[in-house]
Amino acid sequence: MRKNQLMLPRPSRHRVRIPCQVVRLRDFKLVADCIENLSLGGILVGPADPVLTGEPLFLSFRLPCSQHWIDTEATVARVIHGRREGDQTRQLGIKFELLSPSNRDAVRAQLLRMPPIPPCSRPGRRDTASTMNRLSVGSGWSRSSFGHALIRWWDR
Repeated sequence: MRKNQLMLPRPSRHRVRIPCQVVRLRDFKLVADCIENLSLGGILVGPADPVLTGEPLFLSFRLPCSQHWIDTEATVARVIHGRREGDQTRQLGIKFELLSPSNRDAVRAQLLRMPPIPPCSRPGRRDTASTMNRLSVGSGWSRSSFGHALIRWWDR
């Protein structure tokens, strides 16, 4: 069970194609070389070599249309194996760990010039409303006249 924690909004992601170098700290092996999207919280890179979630990395890239280089430590937050419909290759979601204020400001200024990625539904997700309706039909429970509570039909 998760602890109650303050849920902050996730930074918006922006589609970019930037060459980069993502190096695993354990053995200094290059694991990825292209940024696919960028946000203030991290990046999505691909194609990528197999890496474990939580593994520490070193990341280096140049912001487009500038001479500003970002060199920072990062951690693998998510591994996309490329098996789902719509996935092209293995990708890594990488979270920035130690991003200096000047680097954060440079990334923020760059993101203001790029449109955010529009939200889209991912394959394999369930429609919660239709699932609840299917579960409640025939179970003796039905929606109240207000539509927000479930009651048993014989208690009406």
